[in-house]
Amino acid sequence: MGGPVWRVGDRAFECSERTLVMGILNVTPDSFSDGGRFFSEVYAARHATQMVADGADFIDVGGESTRPGSDPVPVEEELARVVPVIGRLVGEIPGVPISIDTRKAEVAAAALDAGASIVNDVSGGSDPAMFDVVRQGQAAIVLMHMKGEPKTMQEAPTYDDVVAEVRGYLRQRVEAAEFAGIAAERIAIDPGIGFGKELEDNLTLMRRLDALLELGRPVLVGPSRKRFIGTLLGDLPAEERMEGTAGAVAWLVSKGAHIVRVHDVREMVRVVRVVDALARADT
Repeated sequence: MGGPVWRVGDRAFECSERTLVMGILNVTPDSFSDGGRFFSEVYAARHATQMVADGADFIDVGGESTRPGSDPVPVEEELARVVPVIGRLVGEIPGVPISIDTRKAEVAAAALDAGASIVNDVSGGSDPAMFDVVRQGQAAIVLMHMKGEPKTMQEAPTYDDVVAEVRGYLRQRVEAAEFAGIAAERIAIDPGIGFGKELEDNLTLMRRLDALLELGRPVLVGPSRKRFIGTLLGDLPAEERMEGTAGAVAWLVSKGAHIVRVHDVREMVRVVRVVDALARADT
């Protein structure tokens, strides 16, 4: 289970060594799973510190919910939510890379200035200025596939071949980022589970993860508490999807995912360590 290097700041993460865990920190009042819980700077910092203690390799800070049906957040509001939190985390969890989950180049630039070193872009770098911001900030970037916009993406999305379309899109976005001057080692990709996909689309992408691994970049997957898990378990609400998330994470790790993005860090780190020990026994 070899893997590429992901360069974040001045650190190089060897993706062949173990599966990395990214902890989710939603600084929003309306995220689908934990909206409002960590909306204040104090609670956000406390939760991030706990996730690091539980084994998170990265903390992903988001100030705009991208759940299905959500509305965009104005730049000023998103900045007000994330920049103070990132600035505080830089001092409280030194050495742990901080990611900014945003589609907006202006927000990404401010977050990088505040101390973030990763841009996690669900739109795959659709903002024309995003790649320049990432290059100038010498940041790492996660390029994700999303069909449509969060507001309408789950209104009957269709594919002829979901694996081919997602793979082709991600290949094109990686090439575009490299053409813009971003080093290949700073680019990771994400198939966008739950972003403009029906149940079977999500399952197919997870089954065929090898098609994305062939692109040669670190593959990040975020199944945590997603709607497809609730559907498989009889329409369970988000807060009751931990065991289902653990099943999805275990599968993804066994298939070679390099990074998993999760809410329940302590529990998922334990899942990852056990599956890594089994799956990497011969490496």
